[in-house]
Amino acid sequence: MIPETIEIKNLSKTFKNTLAVKNISFKISKGKILGLLGPNGCGKSTTIGMMLGLIKPSFGNVFINGLNIENHRTKLLEKMNFISPYIELPKKLTVEENLKVYGRLYGVKNLNNKILNLMEKLNLTDYGKRKTGELSSGQKNRVSLAKALINDPDILLLDEPTASLDPDVGDYVRHIIENYASNKGATILLASHNMHEVERLCHEVVMMKKGEIIDRGKSDELINKHGRKNLEEVFLKIARE
Repeated sequence: MIPETIEIKNLSKTFKNTLAVKNISFKISKGKILGLLGPNGCGKSTTIGMMLGLIKPSFGNVFINGLNIENHRTKLLEKMNFISPYIELPKKLTVEENLKVYGRLYGVKNLNNKILNLMEKLNLTDYGKRKTGELSSGQKNRVSLAKALINDPDILLLDEPTASLDPDVGDYVRHIIENYASNKGATILLASHNMHEVERLCHEVVMMKKGEIIDRGKSDELINKHGRKNLEEVFLKIARE
């Protein structure tokens, strides 16, 4: 039986009088990619924040490898990493400087070689000496992905990893994520509005609306269940109900 790397159990979060996440539960097995879908404001980013131990749940727990993230955050984060469009890298540091800072935080060995390899893989070699704040949004996304891979994490939490990327670069980034998951056996949560991306990458999908999970299953199962042609049509149907 494949062990559960991530278990979200009865998780809720209230900000003042607003219930952002309402009693959600799901699991992600080792080496699997789960898509977390829903319209803006449905609670995806709040859920990821709780999974990283950055936001304290109002109720419920997040278990990573059987350990509660609240009690073992430092130990667990060593083998985790993330991308979020809401958290920018320091703008006044160059690409290389940013990656050095994060690499040292994770205690990465042979850091200079690691940085060179990641910049080459993500077509960032020409931007190494440029300040991150001067880059386009698409270039910043690729730097964020390099940051997310700097410590060879076993667990990746990806919030809109291909947002602002043109189709060609977006496809290349998806290819990198796909290969990383396959070669590393990494466990990945992918929050995305790109339904083609989700259909391609994810083994299972969890759909949220107004802080609640309203459906879940494999992409083809959800498409058949809702009588639609593709996952995007399913997403629109659920979002508009």
